[in-house]
Amino acid sequence: MPLVVGVAFQPVTKVYYFDPAGHDDLQADERVVVDTARGRTLGQVVFSPREVAPSELIGSLKPVVRRATAWDMVQHDQMAHKEPETRDICQQRADALRLDMKVVKAEYSFDGSGVVVYFSSEQRIDFRNLVHDIGQILHTRVEMRQVGVRDEAKFLGGYGRCGRPLCCASWLREFAPVSIKMAKTQDLPLNASEVSGVCGRLLCCLSYENDLYTEARQRMPKVNSVIDTPQGPGRIKQLNILKNSVTVVVEGPGESLQYVEVALPEPVVSEDAAGGGCAGCAKRRTIVASSEEAETTIAEGASARIDDGELTGGKGDTQPQPASSGQGQGSRSRSRRKKR
Repeated sequence: MPLVVGVAFQPVTKVYYFDPAGHDDLQADERVVVDTARGRTLGQVVFSPREVAPSELIGSLKPVVRRATAWDMVQHDQMAHKEPETRDICQQRADALRLDMKVVKAEYSFDGSGVVVYFSSEQRIDFRNLVHDIGQILHTRVEMRQVGVRDEAKFLGGYGRCGRPLCCASWLREFAPVSIKMAKTQDLPLNASEVSGVCGRLLCCLSYENDLYTEARQRMPKVNSVIDTPQGPGRIKQLNILKNSVTVVVEGPGESLQYVEVALPEPVVSEDAAGGGCAGCAKRRTIVASSEEAETTIAEGASARIDDGELTGGKGDTQPQPASSGQGQGSRSRSRRKKR
């Protein structure tokens, strides 16, 4: 299997695979210079060299050129200090050309040979004139990239409705697909302001516990199904997944309605199902195990019977066999003939 090292170019961004090229002793958090499609770039090692399956690789691996030197780090810091000023220049030129766009970030290569300008816009932008103007001002190669609102929030950072730093800016390296169905599964309000983040899209955290809620719903009875309660039969109106209970409406005297919360029994998972499998498989295994235990108990409880009691014998015990009805009738007829 090929040996690779994981490198990221910005904090909390996608990890790319590179060929260690003899640098097998690289450790996490070390700085390295690697070859990329944009030229040589300074990156940070995320994980040390290790083997991966060939199916995880796309195309050929580019090599690690060298460990970053002190001069490489100085160049990188100098370019990083120029990025805010470059972003302001790009935004001013865009406004002068009346382009409906927002410049989010400017990112230099570590040696200053090129700059990538990230911008957001609700429509496609013809930025050829803008690239020409910025290139004449900065005297370097300019590349424009349009990003979405999620990437914009990742670049800018901030705090979510939970009061913590945004997941995408603090630890989430790649975005996962999120759908409104996840909010329905978790019984969240479908109001856009309640389930949307600062980027205006659905909250990324909706996907974190979606699998748990989906599995729990499969174990619980369906809404509008009828179950028995201490107050009588009732119809389920709501599922309380975190409490493992259901809210049931029961008809009372005088056509009155009573809402009762009924706790559900904890799911029983067999030892075979503890290692994995869906809730349905675990339930079937438990039912089969229970039936087998019941058959074993009946077989062990069956013992040979005698007229005045019941014996429970182990191996080697001999049990008297009762005479059949045919043998009994034959013995009676022979005794009558002798008397005659």
